[in-house]
Amino acid sequence: MKATILPTTLKLVLPLAGVGALVLWLTGCASSASSHSTPAAPLGVTTPLTGLPILSAAQTRSISAENLTGAKGRGGMAIPNPGEPKPAASARAADDLGQGWKVKPFLRVNAGETVTLMDVDGPGIIQHIWLVEGLSRAHVLRFYWDGEETPSVEVPAPDFFAVGHEQFARVNSAVVVVNPANALNCYWPMPFRRHARVTFTNEADKDLDLLAFQITYALTAVPRDAGYFHAQWRRADTARGNPYVILDGVRGRGRYAGTFLAWTQRTKGWFGEGEIKFFLDGDGKFPTICGTGTEDYFGGSYGFPEAFTTAYAGTTLPGNYDKPPPNYWSLYRWHVPDPICFDRDLKVTIQALGWGPDGKYLRLSDDIASVAYWYQTEPHAPFPALPPLADRGRAK
Repeated sequence: MKATILPTTLKLVLPLAGVGALVLWLTGCASSASSHSTPAAPLGVTTPLTGLPILSAAQTRSISAENLTGAKGRGGMAIPNPGEPKPAASARAADDLGQGWKVKPFLRVNAGETVTLMDVDGPGIIQHIWLVEGLSRAHVLRFYWDGEETPSVEVPAPDFFAVGHEQFARVNSAVVVVNPANALNCYWPMPFRRHARVTFTNEADKDLDLLAFQITYALTAVPRDAGYFHAQWRRADTARGNPYVILDGVRGRGRYAGTFLAWTQRTKGWFGEGEIKFFLDGDGKFPTICGTGTEDYFGGSYGFPEAFTTAYAGTTLPGNYDKPPPNYWSLYRWHVPDPICFDRDLKVTIQALGWGPDGKYLRLSDDIASVAYWYQTEPHAPFPALPPLADRGRAK
């Protein structure tokens, strides 16, 4: 399937700006130039669902344990195997039903094992990922685009879905949805031109006998100017480095799309006075974009008096900064309607800053883990080494 370029007139069907336009274009399965004799016309209205009725030549595919290749007409073909020595959960439940029933709904990932969740040719766009695992940072997701050797996404599975501290919390946002008991969903559009490969590694010393997942994607043309999705996990103690670095070393043209912080507060009192800063395209000592406070960046005000989860920002754990520490915060901010655009390079930092007893700002020694989400041209700069498992667990 050869990639084609999106016609200008068809682009007008989805006249939203920034990453929002990419989301609507990609999830709407818009057609290639060759699929219609005349380009599709705008519907005359603009809503988040404007692109949904526009028919196209896109082909929907979905990968799960019941169809590991996503191939057409190849789902649900597993045959019960009562002699399997180390089966996945529920593997024997269909022994009396036979092929075509619910024979292989889950994968088993043994200790130290890496399994491939997706390995398909493009062009195409991943539209939805659903995942159920153990909410463990020992489980690592990696995404590789177009045959690259180093991943464009390398994140512990729960943090990728805005679940911090290995502690479940509901998320009800535009691009990430987390439902009870630990159903992890993301709707980030992820275009690929030649190939997409997704792996899941179990670095724990215990087998995972139930990994449930589904990756839905469309085989369709990808616009020439579409960037590739990236996500990177970091963690540090701000006693050894403050401001905390969320992202650095990015080279190329792109758009910053979101931030997730799993913040462990170690000092009683308000912790969120720190400013987030975006250093763009050669900025030196001072950034181009400077926020005014942590709760301001995450869409709050006067602290975080209660948990909230909205389309683009939220704090999902019932933290209370007046209680004895440690206090745990899971904070997300999606730049879907307001992406941070850069041409050459990008660095993102946030200060760990609270109030001292003297009424002055106080530098804090907190533990912060983060996920940065962005789109950019390839090739990308190599990521810092993922911290070893011993350094990923819940802070004390």
